[in-house]
Amino acid sequence: MNNTPHVVILGGGFGGLYAARALARAPVRVTLVDKRNHHVFQPLLYQVATAALSAPDVAAPIRSVLRGQANATVLLAEVTGIDPAHRLVRLAFPEPRTLGYDALIVATGSTHSYFGHEDWARHAPGLKDVEDAFEVRSRILLAFERAEAALDEAARTRALTFVVVGGGPTGVELAGAIAEIARHTMARDFRNFDPAGARVVLVDGSDRVLPSYVEANSRDAARLLRAHGVELLLGARVAAVDAGGTTLDDGRRIAADTVLWAAGVATSPLGKDLGAPLDRAGRVLVEPDLSVPGHPEIFVVGDLAAVKDGDGFLPGVAQPAIQGGRAAAANAVRRVRGEATQPFRYRDLGTMATIGRSAAVALVGGRAFAGYPAWLLWVFVHITWLIGFRNRLLVLAEWAWAYWTWGRGARVILDRNSWPKGQDP
Repeated sequence: MNNTPHVVILGGGFGGLYAARALARAPVRVTLVDKRNHHVFQPLLYQVATAALSAPDVAAPIRSVLRGQANATVLLAEVTGIDPAHRLVRLAFPEPRTLGYDALIVATGSTHSYFGHEDWARHAPGLKDVEDAFEVRSRILLAFERAEAALDEAARTRALTFVVVGGGPTGVELAGAIAEIARHTMARDFRNFDPAGARVVLVDGSDRVLPSYVEANSRDAARLLRAHGVELLLGARVAAVDAGGTTLDDGRRIAADTVLWAAGVATSPLGKDLGAPLDRAGRVLVEPDLSVPGHPEIFVVGDLAAVKDGDGFLPGVAQPAIQGGRAAAANAVRRVRGEATQPFRYRDLGTMATIGRSAAVALVGGRAFAGYPAWLLWVFVHITWLIGFRNRLLVLAEWAWAYWTWGRGARVILDRNSWPKGQDP
């Protein structure tokens, strides 16, 4: 029987993967469990959805990342529950089983939230994983194909109308990328219409885009989006989404074949198994050391954790998850050794979002940037944090090619669910 303390990590996203890597030299056994075999660099997932990058450019097999870590085991399995009282995790794949732990790090993230209207999901896909990116990419590319084949102007107009719901980083980046595709990438590809006539509408209930950013970033992002031809409908909420478009709460109707969802997230249901207090969004209200109240051997990081930051909470983005994963790993080791844990100290490295070629906004060191300087910062940061040298090299090459040619090399329609019925890609 192996008496080495066992640290189980649930989730192979930023929080879970960086926690596992932080334990490489620790005197513990590490088991990382995820229902997918790959880690996805989510900040660049929208570039897969908009045909700028291929899926392997932003994804890396978890086993490959941890290959050289002798104390780490990877299990491809779905977690169906957690039993804190008996320190067990219940798994469903390949067959039902339980997994014991001495310390547990829960980093199972979040999924889309349609605010109680789950029926909207089939009409307005979100963007959380590679499968989502394929579906979104297919819908965008098929919209131009439908416009080319349209028999009347109303059908063509509907095909060329894209609605993005949500003005956060994902929504802003998606809207900017779609506008760029229409006005530049697709410029000479079609004969029956001008792609530059596409209408891209960004809808958000807030009075500004990027509401979690400083106002200077929001103003610059709005200016850059409008310069790219994106129409902003702010202070507007979606009342309905169907196959023909979306209806706003003031009764306005936007007829569109393509509606994309970037408006809300729902946390992993595993948070409820921990018996801990939750916030209104379903996040676990963790202790300063990221542990669960009443269960000091369990730590929660990433989107599932509500981590106090002054008067508010840390946002559900990459850096809090990465830093939280590392901190939770260190505290897990302290816990199994019987040592006192340390409070998590978050270091704000800045925020940024890109709107298109040479256009971005950023806040670094308390200073706001916009346009080309912000875009260069964005490129540097994202290349730096990509997992693996191969991915960095490929992404740099793709971006360089796209910069000089306006091209997007991954314009292949793969998702059969989005393909017209009765046809084959």
